[in-house]
Order: sequence, then C-alpha cells, then structure tokens
Amino acid sequence: MGELLVRYIEQGKGPKYGVPINIAFLDKKDIEAAGKTIEEAVIAVAKAVGGPVGINVFDMEAVTTTSDGVMVEGAIVAMAAGDIGTVHKEFGLLYMEEMPVTPDLIKEEPHLLQWETYYKGRKFFRGPNPAKKLIPVHNVVMTGRAVNNNSATEMMNAVTMEEILLPILGQLQIMRDEAVVFGLTGEVISVGIGMTVAEKFGRVFPSRQFKAGDTAHGSGEYAKTLKANIPCIVAPKKVLAKYILQALKAGMIPGLHLGCSPAVLAVAKAYGSPVAVDNITEKARVELKSVGIDIGRFKVADEPMSEEEIMERADDIIPGVEDPVLVDSEEIVTKLKLYV
Repeated sequence: MGELLVRYIEQGKGPKYGVPINIAFLDKKDIEAAGKTIEEAVIAVAKAVGGPVGINVFDMEAVTTTSDGVMVEGAIVAMAAGDIGTVHKEFGLLYMEEMPVTPDLIKEEPHLLQWETYYKGRKFFRGPNPAKKLIPVHNVVMTGRAVNNNSATEMMNAVTMEEILLPILGQLQIMRDEAVVFGLTGEVISVGIGMTVAEKFGRVFPSRQFKAGDTAHGSGEYAKTLKANIPCIVAPKKVLAKYILQALKAGMIPGLHLGCSPAVLAVAKAYGSPVAVDNITEKARVELKSVGIDIGRFKVADEPMSEEEIMERADDIIPGVEDPVLVDSEEIVTKLKLYV
C-alpha cells in the first residue's frame, strides 16, 4: 500500500467568497511514488472527498503556456472530476497531450521560442488531443455535480452553477506551497482571458483559431462582464510579471507573438518593449477600450523601468482582480495523506 499526498481545498474555504467546489491537486511524482496510475489516484481522491471535486494532476518538471502565450514552469497533465465517491468512466478523466517542440511547431507558433531559449529538453503540455476525448467542443470533464473545464483552469458545480476561475500560475503557486491571491475575477481579467494565441491542442481551443492580436471573445463591451463576478485564485502579480518579462526578453512581441492581454501590455509598456499595435484587431481594441486601455498609447515607448522595479511595483503596473486578498496557500490548503 502506498501513501499519496493530496493538496486539498475544501468547498467554502478561503477569504470572503471561498471556493464553490472542492478542489484537489496531485503531483505526478507522488502518484508514481505511491505505485499508482493517474486513474487510480483520482478515483482514490474522489472516494476520500465524497462530494463534488475537481482534480488536477501536475508534472512540475514540465512546462506549459498561459492562454496569452507566456511560457511557465509546471504543467497540468491530467484533469478529473469526481462526485459521490467516483469518477465517471467515460467523461470524468482526460489527459493533456504532450507536444514535442520541433522547428516546424516553432515556425507555426513562434511564441514557443521561449521553450528553445529557457526550457529546451523539458516536456511541454497544453490541452488534450481532440481525437482522444468524447465531449465535443470544450476541454472538459464531468462527474455528477463536478465540472472541470478549459483544461483544468475553471471549475464549477453543475447544480448550483457556482464557478471559480483557476489560471495556471495560481495553481502552480499552490503546488509550490507559496502565496496566492483570492478575489473576484473582475472586468480586466474577463477581457484578458480572451486575448489568446493560436495553438494546436490549446488549453481552450483544439486548433489555431485566434492569432495573437485578436480576441477569442469577439463580444465587444460585453466581454468585460463574462467572468467579472466569479471568484478566482491567481498568483501574486510579481510572479506574473516575472514570466511576462522572461517572454519579452526572449524577443516576444505582444500582439504578434503574445496575446494582447492587459497584463502583457502593461508589463511591455513598463519595460519599454515594442507592441505590434497595427496587428491588434478592431474587435480586440473595442474590448480593451471597454476596460480603459487605449491601444494608441502603445505606439510610443515610455522610459523603461528595470526588471527589479517592475517586479517590485507589479501590483500597481498590472491591472486586474477585484477585492484581492493575499494569503499563504498553506492557510487554505489541507495536505491529505491517502493510503492507496
């Protein structure tokens, strides 16, 4: 019998709003050390929790990209949803597809030059292979009341319709036992999550639908309302700034290689990096303007700030998250040991 470590956030835990569904985080290494498969591990978690639970499995040695194309360390390799002590055999578990980073792939997706620059040799994951999943359109798993969507970055209770947004960097903070920010998603992030890059087997889209500089939402001023009132768990802004700066230093240009999200644009402006203003579509401009971002400002470079200053002032530079509360992840996470 092996011992399995589970980082677990119980429904209702956390400041103010709390999480609307039970959430469990597993490290692939811990699963392997326990002598179990991923499927066996997520079923064990579902049995231990009993109620609706979203379950994410990580490879902390691998890398992934954010929806706007910034590469980060640590990747989700499987997602599951459990309820009443089980995981649905057909719809409850889905694996992310490992993507070999080749010269041809980099040519199609130039933001992957970040891998070549910083992470060469590391495994790379984003979303699932659509040919290997049963539910069409969405990268989602579900069991009973539990729904785990968009390649494990959004969870909800299908009965109460309560939902939480879980951007990848916030989850990685939890896996590292580091601080996270609780808050309401707000209008800025609602707009930002639509500013994607074109990726094969992406976290949200299976094919290269929306290029950098465009918006996947295409809903005008309404875009800012889409997720505005749901809670989120995100990384402190200095962590986000670190990875955006890393991308910029690798030669990534917002609007050309990276999505034109408010966070990416803000850091680029502060760092004095160029922005491909002419490549930003009218639809994206309308959505950005709805949250006070005038693309015309990015045609002229400001006096650049240092990396250290940007990191130090990240909370002032990067917009987004309403009513934020910084908490040590260990205050909201219970470490369970399951004997499996």
